[in-house]
Amino acid sequence: MNEDDDHRWMGAALALAARGVGLTGVNPSVGCVLARAGRLIGRGWTQAGGRPHAEAMALDGVEARGATAYVTLEPCAHVSPRGPACADLLSAAGVARVVIAVLDPDPRTAGQGEERLRAAGAEVVTGVREAAARAVAAGFFSRQQRGRPFVTLKLALSLDGCVALADGTSQWITGPDARAHGHLERARADLIVVGRGTVAADAPALDVRLPGLESRSPRRAVLGGAAPDGWLRLADFAEVDAMADVLGVLVEGGAGVATALLAADRIDRLLLYRAPIVIGGGKRIGDLGLTGLAAAHGRWRQSASRALGADRLEVYERTR
Repeated sequence: MNEDDDHRWMGAALALAARGVGLTGVNPSVGCVLARAGRLIGRGWTQAGGRPHAEAMALDGVEARGATAYVTLEPCAHVSPRGPACADLLSAAGVARVVIAVLDPDPRTAGQGEERLRAAGAEVVTGVREAAARAVAAGFFSRQQRGRPFVTLKLALSLDGCVALADGTSQWITGPDARAHGHLERARADLIVVGRGTVAADAPALDVRLPGLESRSPRRAVLGGAAPDGWLRLADFAEVDAMADVLGVLVEGGAGVATALLAADRIDRLLLYRAPIVIGGGKRIGDLGLTGLAAAHGRWRQSASRALGADRLEVYERTR
């Protein structure tokens, strides 16, 4: 295999990993592809609830001796009551080569899976499409390294930076394509959070309304207000840190919640859906407590941008 082949096959594994994001509980969503002589012989991704793991799914019913395994996260090295260690499964199957996108930050594995595979005689390559793999597993990495979920703030904005009219009306700033993309982001979240003002003004359903993905609606929570039936009530946003099975949080609150979380530096990713309209005099993000412009620079980097119908999506990652 050459580097181009490794890059291509890992891309397929990453696409599989993306399928499980928001469904795997405390476990990361991982993708695994098995290839031999340039042909796909097996594939898998972490199943709902975290088991089976991607490697076990890919190996099921497959003669993998001499094959190459492409895995988006280092195969686990610890035995669980719910299943064996994936590094041992790959070794027992006789896989000759294992290409790993990123090493596992979980101390129960953290390099031990790679070492176990090498000890069993497999060639191991690491770091192939690492940045993309970290992005897919951002919630898991955040939990392991910072003890909290990865938090995305979604904002629909006018050209002049308003998130709503002066009376709080925000339905609809963006068009149907941008809203559909927002529903896809909901399907990837473990928890969606809004403020009490949004609940009062819009009575949002916060479900996923994309054909075939309706079952992917995340848990819903309101921050600082009474919770509708079936929702969680958060007195403080820090409560999500104690929810071990919440890896990714999507915040769809209005200007108040957005301001509070930005000021507290709790946002890891910004989704800005910018519509080609000018509102003037509407609601905007409030004071973040900055003492000068220098403090505002260098905090965000743009990672993506694309057109969504008449609107434009800009994605920014917090630099840490």
